Amino acid sequence: MKEIHVLEPGFLTSIQDLGRFRYAHLGVSASGAADSFALRIGNLLVGNKEEAAGLEMTLTGGLYEFDKPCSVAITGSHFSPSLDSYEAPMWKAFNVAAGQQLKIGATQEGARCYLCVQGGFDLPLTLGSYSTHLMTSLGGCSGRSLKKGDILKVFSNTQAIVGEPSEDFSSWYQRDILKVTAGLQEDFFPKEEIKLFYSSSYEVSEDANRVGLRLLGPQLKHVADSEIVTEGAPLGAVQVPQNGKPLILFVEHQTTGGYPKIANIISADLHRVGQLRPRNVVKFRKVSFEEAHSAFLDRERLVNSIRQLIQ
Repeated sequence: MKEIHVLEPGFLTSIQDLGRFRYAHLGVSASGAADSFALRIGNLLVGNKEEAAGLEMTLTGGLYEFDKPCSVAITGSHFSPSLDSYEAPMWKAFNVAAGQQLKIGATQEGARCYLCVQGGFDLPLTLGSYSTHLMTSLGGCSGRSLKKGDILKVFSNTQAIVGEPSEDFSSWYQRDILKVTAGLQEDFFPKEEIKLFYSSSYEVSEDANRVGLRLLGPQLKHVADSEIVTEGAPLGAVQVPQNGKPLILFVEHQTTGGYPKIANIISADLHRVGQLRPRNVVKFRKVSFEEAHSAFLDRERLVNSIRQLIQ
């Protein structure tokens, strides 16, 4: 059994996989990686199943020491990683020797990066997932973010790793425009308000986390009597509360809600939401369901091309 010692945990580092599903009716949202695209690719690079657990780091990384040789990959936004003071690569599997220390610095662009280790992290399953749901202290490492002194155990795995994919993953991380489809209550907004929403730029506020991202910009008005009966709230929904300030529901969002939803982020762009940080500016572009499906297929073709390299 391999162990990774947490010497410095970073600002907010937690265990995440692709989430726990089928429990929304009990009020438990899926949680999981905020940037599932990066986690999936990172796991495939080190020969894991793409749903294996990895470390999600927010804004700053941390310092980790390995007690045995291990293959790792760091994906997501660039966090200036180094291995014993030497620059370490992003989006590429590499080996760490016993006793070496991997330092992952502060982000240089987006919000999150992922550390995937060959074998994946050995933790108890909670409702079928390793993911940490921080708001409810569920899953992961005792339901919390990592702290100094934690020791993470790693499953054994001898699967071959992928050397260096040819894809430039940075092209998948443009974040100034988010594609959306019409929300369930788009008709609750006058046409001029819908036009205002799509023509305006919005700034991500400081009040942004894994639950949701509050946006600063033009306030939107509902039509009269636009209250709705509480209903299921989907991941990526753009809700508009009574104050008129749009809110993107994210991976730890409440499972029900009563605010009108003007739009919904398409699934192929959710990883971009996971890389937004306070003061980033975004605009929304409405697309058809056919365009949303095409974008999803493009992403899955890329993931499959990496998957085929380890088969």
